[in-house]
Amino acid sequence: MPTPARWARVLRFLRRRPFFVTAVALGAALRLIAMLGYRPAMWFNDSYEYVSVALHPRPHPIRPDGYGFWLLILKPFHSFAMVVFTQHLMGLATAVLIYALLRRRFGLPDWGATLATMPVLFDAYQIQLEQLIMSDSMFTLLIVGLTVLVLWHRRPTWRVGAAVGLLLALTALTRSIGLPILAVVVVYLLVKRTGWRPIVAVVAACGVPVAAYMAWFAAVHGQFALTQSDGLILYMRTAKFADCKEIKPDLQREQDLIPLCNNPSREHHPFSQIYLWYSGEGEVLHRWGTEKFDRTVNETAGRFAKRAILAQPGDYLSAVAGDLMRSFRWDRPVFPDANTWNQYQFFAKGVNSGDPVRLLMSPPKWPSYHGTVDRDMVAYERGRASTRVYWPWATMMERYQRVAYLPGLGLGLALLAGFAGVVARWRTLGGPAVLPLLAASALVVAPAATAEFDYRYLLPAAPLAFLAAAIVLRRGLRPRPAAQAPAGAAGPTARRSGERAAPMAVTSPEPGTAAEPEPAAGTPAVRTGAVRRPGSAPEPATDPGPAPRSGPARRPEPEPEAGAGEPAAAP
Repeated sequence: MPTPARWARVLRFLRRRPFFVTAVALGAALRLIAMLGYRPAMWFNDSYEYVSVALHPRPHPIRPDGYGFWLLILKPFHSFAMVVFTQHLMGLATAVLIYALLRRRFGLPDWGATLATMPVLFDAYQIQLEQLIMSDSMFTLLIVGLTVLVLWHRRPTWRVGAAVGLLLALTALTRSIGLPILAVVVVYLLVKRTGWRPIVAVVAACGVPVAAYMAWFAAVHGQFALTQSDGLILYMRTAKFADCKEIKPDLQREQDLIPLCNNPSREHHPFSQIYLWYSGEGEVLHRWGTEKFDRTVNETAGRFAKRAILAQPGDYLSAVAGDLMRSFRWDRPVFPDANTWNQYQFFAKGVNSGDPVRLLMSPPKWPSYHGTVDRDMVAYERGRASTRVYWPWATMMERYQRVAYLPGLGLGLALLAGFAGVVARWRTLGGPAVLPLLAASALVVAPAATAEFDYRYLLPAAPLAFLAAAIVLRRGLRPRPAAQAPAGAAGPTARRSGERAAPMAVTSPEPGTAAEPEPAAGTPAVRTGAVRRPGSAPEPATDPGPAPRSGPARRPEPEPEAGAGEPAAAP
């Protein structure tokens, strides 16, 4: 049982962080309301395949199995409510990681570090995504976790590199978009000249698990890959504008591309997903007469998409630019269609005090690996798993979601602030902010370039974008230290009656491309803000040296940064 002294330390810890403690408490309360309003969980079209993998483990042809294995780990509980509970904890843990990094590594005050966690804690769509049986909450925690781990250590060891590589592997096996982040991390470590050992450790620790999964995939599907959907998804990106009159496939050598031709000038579909997921509405993949996510179909669709990009680069760039512009809008219009858009909403229509429980949706009866998806839900839950809506909690979340979310313009401003700070620090190649900034940018650009815009894809980028913005803006957020008094002078401002002077927090710049110079041998260490204990003997005075020359004041040299594992400022 905790002792009174331990309780006192806990209370003292909480009192020193009033802004963040309050924010976490409010964020946890919102998540509790969501769990009470939508039981046991909420569902998206992709959710059922994850459940199928948990019931029948196998390498899924469309998406990696990382999240499916997480459901498999939680399967003994037979509770989707337990699944979403862990996902809400992941959301809170993401905020804690960002706060801890900004406080201990970059010296931000409590309120400044708390501001950077606001999108994770209070965005209603973030909370709704955690309530869905989806992989995004886990993916966000993993990518923020590896970013924090890299930035926490100025000179990472090979052990730190191995931990980062393992997190990268888990990220890639949760969502395949996480694999390109490996290149971002390696480039960052190369620029910071961390040495070859941590870089090799990152690549090896990431490569071994990913290669093992790909070998398992090859044993089942005959292809050394993570999925059999990358070519089809890229085809979906290009099908809206791809015109075989421009592509001009060779009728003799490229006959397999002909069935993929469509007529985009005549069809005018409002979004690209129709060409992959909507049978009979422009989707031509059924012409193959086989399983859509087949190795041959995937490879052929990928070749067609690449030919379309090379033949129509202007149309491709226009499609990507249009999706990027949609990412940074102030409003949130329906896209890609009402059915998909509604699955991201807290829904409470028809629920009132006289009707406290309402079935939100009946589970579909789509075929699954063994049986149908509705039977898979019952098998995992061992009971009814359809979403049930409860008053008044659902009504509270529905109204909250109308006003409490991060608009795309807010994400764009955070990215803009990050890029401005990186450009301003070009002499140090952007400083530490460049890592979360590039990772956030990749998460925004990659879906627009390889698939199609979706509101869900923006949420994992927001924590990284705000982390980068907080790092570059920290000089305006940190309290400025008071001017240092001359040695031996103790004026009334140095210490008030009955008040203990605190040591001055050392704030230091980010590491540049080269190591900081070491002080010359015999040079005494400079103490800032040191407090002499009562009754101790004063330190002997040292020769101050020659008086400074008259002239313009010289800018003080920054102090070297804290080493690995040493905080730059007390939290």
